[in-house]
Amino acid sequence: MGTKLQNGERLRPVDLARGHGLSTQAVRNYEEAGILPAAGRTPHGYRTYTSLHAGALRAFLALVPGHGHRTAASIMRAVNEGATEEAFRLIDESHAQLLDDRRTLRAVENALRDLGPATASGPDPGGERGTAPRPGAGTGPASASPAGGTFIGPLAVKLGIRPATLRKWERAGLVCPRRDPLTGYRVYDEADVRDARLAHQLRRGGYLLEQIAPLIAQVRAAGGLEPLEAALRDWHGRLAARGRAMLTGAAELEAYLRERE
Repeated sequence: MGTKLQNGERLRPVDLARGHGLSTQAVRNYEEAGILPAAGRTPHGYRTYTSLHAGALRAFLALVPGHGHRTAASIMRAVNEGATEEAFRLIDESHAQLLDDRRTLRAVENALRDLGPATASGPDPGGERGTAPRPGAGTGPASASPAGGTFIGPLAVKLGIRPATLRKWERAGLVCPRRDPLTGYRVYDEADVRDARLAHQLRRGGYLLEQIAPLIAQVRAAGGLEPLEAALRDWHGRLAARGRAMLTGAAELEAYLRERE
């Protein structure tokens, strides 16, 4: 929606703001940030806006849901500065990120499928894992050895995260590594690595630690994907909404580009 103007018509800041449900200060902030072209001025120094400014505001507000505020602002600044190639590059990056997020979702679904057989079969051969987090995790049985798993550093490198992140996930109950009896170092067995991968994928999908912990626990207990089906449907829905929002933003941006020309 918003304010539609004929060429040559003039708007005050309050008119432009009201037409989009914004405050006049927000409109001024957008202008100062380069999201809107510079406003005209009356002889008394008051700002005036035209259909071009209304089009820029519509384009920006349409871009935000699909690209995020920061990227949408960068796109509009590039357009207003005449750097359309830079604007297109930013748009391409957002589409590439959406594609990567879709691949992440598929990877999460594949990782979750891997949980079923291992969980349903009970504890791992070494006895380190049942269907729920182990009480006193971190102490480990006397026979534990690094040969049965991996240390925190190599696992962090494999996932592309910091060891501190894995320690944070452990405190949140997402992973439960045992301790090597000789060195006291954390040892992540195959199930721990699987859970860490799952946590990593869900974090990339935008889930909070407090949301991930019960999901992992439910999947372990249920021995299947059922507890996560609703979350996966929601994730699919959010990606689809983002894709459609990008289409809407592209249409408004194209209209703005035509008006600028």
